[in-house]
Amino acid sequence: MPKRIEKAKIALLDVSLENEKPEFDAKLSIENPAQIESFLKQEETMLKNMVDKILSTGANVVICQKGIDDLVQHFMSRKGIAAIRRSKKSDMEKLSRATGGKIISNIDALSPSDLGFASVVEERKTGDDKMTYVEGCKNPKSLTILIRGGNQRILAEAERSIHDALSVIKDLIEEPLVVAGGSAPEIEMANSLRKYSMTLSGREQFAVRMFAESLEAIPTALAEMQD
Repeated sequence: MPKRIEKAKIALLDVSLENEKPEFDAKLSIENPAQIESFLKQEETMLKNMVDKILSTGANVVICQKGIDDLVQHFMSRKGIAAIRRSKKSDMEKLSRATGGKIISNIDALSPSDLGFASVVEERKTGDDKMTYVEGCKNPKSLTILIRGGNQRILAEAERSIHDALSVIKDLIEEPLVVAGGSAPEIEMANSLRKYSMTLSGREQFAVRMFAESLEAIPTALAEMQD
């Protein structure tokens, strides 16, 4: 199969590209070799029809959540179609969001409008593994960040750091407000409480002032650590 497809039209399939096995036991009575040949020919025709259906939509990349028969792969290869089988459900959903394609569970219902788009679909060797890169997507709302490291601990730390950074960006986009650090919120609260205590009398004033002083203990401790 081709290792690189430009201007990829991607068919996302949640259906097995294989001849389905019957739900109940069946027996075939074959009396001569011609019947065997006819049976195999019919099986080949059914698989070829699947490829022809995909080809008629204009798809040149097929990503399937289930299995793909070896004969189907052969037919696709001859037509210049790249195929990936047994893709994870989570990957299929992300590809659907990124490429704008629709996940189809019935191959007969596949149409050109269901196809996703990417500028390049390419198989590359990354380290010791071969990975398929889908780049230049139609609607890249879902992206993949590839993290590499010398051991599992470094990988876990890198993933945690990236997750924290992305979470901060997400929060700023959703609510563009920033809280100052270095105990600035505690000092501001302490000042506000002191002003509020002046409006009170008796023990209530004393209680509020003591709570304000307790908040000031946090910046004091930080200042002593800096010294």
